[in-house]
Amino acid sequence: MVLAGAADFARPASHLSLTQNAALTATGTIWTRWCFVIKPRNLFLASVNALLACVGATQVTRVLMYQQSLKGDSMGQEIKDAAKEQVREIEQVIEHPSSVLKAAEGKK
Repeated sequence: MVLAGAADFARPASHLSLTQNAALTATGTIWTRWCFVIKPRNLFLASVNALLACVGATQVTRVLMYQQSLKGDSMGQEIKDAAKEQVREIEQVIEHPSSVLKAAEGKK
């Protein structure tokens, strides 16, 4: 999975998904932490997940810099806008959880 993410370095930033790469960053970070919590510690798995987080963070940075270049906004403003959009989506899921289930059933 890390190699697949690293292969995306060759792709233009316009073709990368911000949410997908943010999810990879979060997943890598969470699982890296978990690898140090469990007994026995799994350092190999921790290193793979740390690399996954690094690849995701690099891709998120590329996407945000690309979007910034299109809009002319500052990087901080772009991050705030992306965070606000994510909060809106989460609030919508919380308010209407059945819509998520219906959407998931429709994709089967």
